[in-house]
Amino acid sequence: MPNSRLHRFNKEHLLDVLRIEDLSNPSPWSERSFIHEIDNRNGIFEVALIEGKVVGYAGIWLVVDEAHITTVAIDPAYRKQGIGETLICSLLEQAKEKNMACATLEVRASNEAAIHLYEKLGFVISATRRNYYPNDNESAFVMWLFHLETWQQPAAKDSANF
Repeated sequence: MPNSRLHRFNKEHLLDVLRIEDLSNPSPWSERSFIHEIDNRNGIFEVALIEGKVVGYAGIWLVVDEAHITTVAIDPAYRKQGIGETLICSLLEQAKEKNMACATLEVRASNEAAIHLYEKLGFVISATRRNYYPNDNESAFVMWLFHLETWQQPAAKDSANF
């Protein structure tokens, strides 16, 4: 996409991130949770920008040798354009550069689009957390990407543009 890029999350992005969070997540993170991510030394949090407008975001925590994807959301008007994949690949590449051995995440069991994307990127379902989400008690699948040190992002995916 023309004039698209990823950028490190900062306070100027907060209102847009909160708007997308409210549109995307039935159990939204609080403003305080997002503010914590700005200075989180053990995390990486990026936003996707098109023409300077925040259209998505994703975060990852680096814990010992594991990269835990904490959140991914795309503005509904910009979904199915590869933005989520670009964000996740960028985070995984950065985790790989920091010598993380593997990556993990939880995903709503009903979120087939996200599950398909994670599987495309090499994640496998390894467990189910029953009644994981507090708003509706939906279960979550725990997914793992093992051997991050040898992981390669899918062909033709450039993390600089989407």
